Amino acid sequence: MKKFEIGKEYSCRSICDHECVWTYKVIARTAQMITVTDGRQTKKLRIIKGLSEIRNAESVYPSGKYSMCPILTA
Repeated sequence: MKKFEIGKEYSCRSICDHECVWTYKVIARTAQMITVTDGRQTKKLRIIKGLSEIRNAESVYPSGKYSMCPILTA
């Protein structure tokens, strides 16, 4: 399974607008959480085990979980 790495940047696209891209840099991690920054805000995000197993890569919801929310994947 792919894992988030400290210091790397990861991006995800909007489902509604393919031109809209969010980029986050991982600044810290534990076994169950990552801390990311987008240059303005710093967020602690829990790694979703079930979704990560399906995608075979760690995954998080950077904007919260809602209909058509972005998914950040390692």
